[in-house]
Amino acid sequence: MPDTNGSTAYDVSLVLQSFRLLIADLCQQFGMGHPGSAIGMAAIGVALWKYSMRYAPHQPDWFNRDRFLLSNGHACLFQYANLYLSGYKQMTWEQLLSYHSERPDSLCPGHPEIEHEGIELTTGPLGQGIANAVGLAMATKHLAATFNRPGYEVVNNQTWCMVGDACLQEGVGCEAFSYAGHLKLNNLTVIYDNNQISCDGSVDLTNTEDVNKKMEACGWEVVDVEDGVNDVAAIVNALEKGRDPKREKPLFINIRTIIGVGSAVAGQAVAHGVPLGKDNVAEMKKAYGWDTSKTFHIPEKVKEFYGDLPSRGDQHVEKWNDLLASYTKAHPDLASTFKDRIAGKLPFNWSSMIPSTFPSDPTPSRKSNNLAISKILAECPTFMIGTADLTPSVNLTWPNYEIFNPPDLQPISGKKGSYAGRYIHFGIREHVMAAIANGLAAFNPGTIIPITSSFFMFYLYAAPAVRMGALQKLKVIHVATHDSIGAGEDGPTHQPVELAALYRAMPNMQYIRPGDSEEVAGAWKTAIEYTSGPSMISVSRHVLPQLSGLTKRSEVEKGAYVLKEEKDADVTLITVGAELSFGVKVAGQLAAADPPVKARLVSFPSHALFKQQSLSYQRSVLRRNEGIPAVVIEPYVSLGWERYADAGVNMKSYGHSLPGKYIYDYFGFNVEKMGKGIKKFVGDFKNGKIERGDFVDL
Repeated sequence: MPDTNGSTAYDVSLVLQSFRLLIADLCQQFGMGHPGSAIGMAAIGVALWKYSMRYAPHQPDWFNRDRFLLSNGHACLFQYANLYLSGYKQMTWEQLLSYHSERPDSLCPGHPEIEHEGIELTTGPLGQGIANAVGLAMATKHLAATFNRPGYEVVNNQTWCMVGDACLQEGVGCEAFSYAGHLKLNNLTVIYDNNQISCDGSVDLTNTEDVNKKMEACGWEVVDVEDGVNDVAAIVNALEKGRDPKREKPLFINIRTIIGVGSAVAGQAVAHGVPLGKDNVAEMKKAYGWDTSKTFHIPEKVKEFYGDLPSRGDQHVEKWNDLLASYTKAHPDLASTFKDRIAGKLPFNWSSMIPSTFPSDPTPSRKSNNLAISKILAECPTFMIGTADLTPSVNLTWPNYEIFNPPDLQPISGKKGSYAGRYIHFGIREHVMAAIANGLAAFNPGTIIPITSSFFMFYLYAAPAVRMGALQKLKVIHVATHDSIGAGEDGPTHQPVELAALYRAMPNMQYIRPGDSEEVAGAWKTAIEYTSGPSMISVSRHVLPQLSGLTKRSEVEKGAYVLKEEKDADVTLITVGAELSFGVKVAGQLAAADPPVKARLVSFPSHALFKQQSLSYQRSVLRRNEGIPAVVIEPYVSLGWERYADAGVNMKSYGHSLPGKYIYDYFGFNVEKMGKGIKKFVGDFKNGKIERGDFVDL
């Protein structure tokens, strides 16, 4: 265990004072910030960055580094100050002082963001960091089980997660604790800043549970530290238990602290989210015996205290590089694969694993998923596939797949797994599934590509974490099944008429709604190639006609393309996803009308992809610039289609509990009825009753 006593005792005391006053000054500087928790957590920071964590400040992307996550992200100054003190090059003194400044290039945003050195993920909303940490710990377990060999532990890093009282109350955090305990992630340590304060007041205003008993019930080992304000040695002792290889459970360290300790508002809610006040800060300095006229002062002894951390980190990296070199000699083929995974390389022939043709029988597009990528999932170990208790419905398994589970667990019903397994049963935990996937993706970009799956409707439960993945541009693929009113008898609770608008609006998100197996193949190729964020592939429960000769996988990456052209067209019919065949049938109905209406057909699987195309391409697909009106047919709300269409046959309400073959007729998605409505619209458009810019609900 590191020595925290003897000659360093005075330095630690001085460090704690220096840290607390630095936080107070940083918040006071621009009259903004969250000082209280960061001040109260000072001793935890010393224990982590000085003694317990294995990392390299000058090589922050070292593969086998320990990962640290700040789930209570409002306490960001705790992390920023420790990054500066421990020697991260990007976190210069000028950058640290930019906290809440007008500088757009500040590396000290209001919550830590993944783009900056030493920040593993953007946690933001409380509780996300806990689930992200579970994902990081799972990545370590999986890679270690896959690549480590006796005498060669090339992957053995720890994951440390700092949480506050509020994180423990968030549902996603509770889901994560439950699942991590089940998985026996003994490489995960959660450090609880137990100051018993939240924004509204003391925690007992809303929460009086026994946290330790709750964590023990979830399968965690619990350690208490009574004096988390000053007893660095006790905190280090507790943290060292996190590295004990004999421990079989994740570790929860309950550390009692005082929010805003040393200030006039210590232990009060007001210390949480507003500066302490100029006079209060001066009194803190006076009580410590400091010069009250000095601000942002870090004594030389404090700098010396942290001075060896960069060189110590370099030694960690050098030792690991030597181990990797020996590993390469002992296991050359495995080492080659390992290095490819670190580099984010997929097998060169992965795209050829997608079949060139598909059966012509009507097929649910959820089943088309399996037809398109089961070979990729089987032969490309980069992918880890998870589901929220819907394995039979989402069709993302492959022959002889192995489950990710503790190797000593034999379920009463189901297969035994191991940490080398790549199929993850998340249980009914949609939110934590997506948040854990973000952690898996962020462990090392491209080393693991997570795939999640559930009914589209339940991605409303997952949406906060999906959004966080999009915000961070994390490569996660979400598979949303049962994506239309065609799901039928489960009723409006399971018919997601409004969710596409959310995911189409989400920056960095590729929401793709393919219409048959051929388009599903194109959707997967596009999603696997996309590196600037997550993708969502939205598929049907019910069987869909296969539009052979019309649909083209190569065109899906453009977002929209022409299925059938008409030189002197009267209207463009835009159809999407599970209802793609409706456009074909309505076009036939219009052609047979008296007088006939010439309809060109456009498939439009992705708004995000279409927006990326050139204006000339967009015009060639829609041809609205030529005066041809466009009508979209999709049983979702119309929001968003106003940009691309002049009218729509869309939903104006929630769905209904009817068998799938009846529900489309019930809501007016009847070929004859749609044909009549569209014909009247075309006539009104030509006669000037409807003008460009008027979006008409048909």
